[in-house]
Amino acid sequence: MKQSIFEIESNEKIAKDVFRMILSGDTSDLKNPGQFVNIKLDGFFLRRPISVCDYDDGTLTLIYKVVGEGTEVMSRMCKGEKLDILTGLGNGFDTSLSGENPVVIGGGVGVPPMFNLARKLISEGKNVTAVLGFNKEEEIFYKEEFEKLGAKVLISTVDGSVGVKGFVTDAMKEIDFSYTYCCGPEPMLKAVYNASEKSGQFSFEERMGCGFGACMGCSCKTKYGNKRICKDGPVLVKEEIIW
Repeated sequence: MKQSIFEIESNEKIAKDVFRMILSGDTSDLKNPGQFVNIKLDGFFLRRPISVCDYDDGTLTLIYKVVGEGTEVMSRMCKGEKLDILTGLGNGFDTSLSGENPVVIGGGVGVPPMFNLARKLISEGKNVTAVLGFNKEEEIFYKEEFEKLGAKVLISTVDGSVGVKGFVTDAMKEIDFSYTYCCGPEPMLKAVYNASEKSGQFSFEERMGCGFGACMGCSCKTKYGNKRICKDGPVLVKEEIIW
């Protein structure tokens, strides 16, 4: 974990209530796709945990949805403003278990961390399919960006306005895959867990206090004992999950 000051390079709306913020700063503590950062905002006691969409040497890309006062403040921030950010949080995804044809599944704001994961898997020579789930067309983002990486992309929408009508589990029926990577709301994670006989890794969302394992506020039970979502997660392997 590292505490650094980042400068906003851009902050733009890319879908309904969804924004992409690109920042410059020290990204050296980011090691694996699926990690997250914790952002300090003036006037708020707790930091805001945001999953990492992408990063390189000196640049950090975050995609977030406006769901409360903190993210509303973030959405109004402009180029040149600075943020105090803890980086390198969480364990991230392990790509060594993926097999040749992994599927990356993201629902809503669970889509962003799957982007950097897809980039890494493709760089390792894997044939990646991305299943991206949304409620309706106006909420869709990053389809073209996944395609530019070289991933095959399937979209599901609950209202059927684009792609497969229904949920990500409906789109999963159309593909053959070797391993599952998944991020999204817990009901979606559970549905994917039940829909696939293959092993996989699931990234969980949880309310966090500190974000680095000190407060124990985000602990959960697993088959191997209690784990902290912020420190030992947010990624858990399928075989250890207790619903």
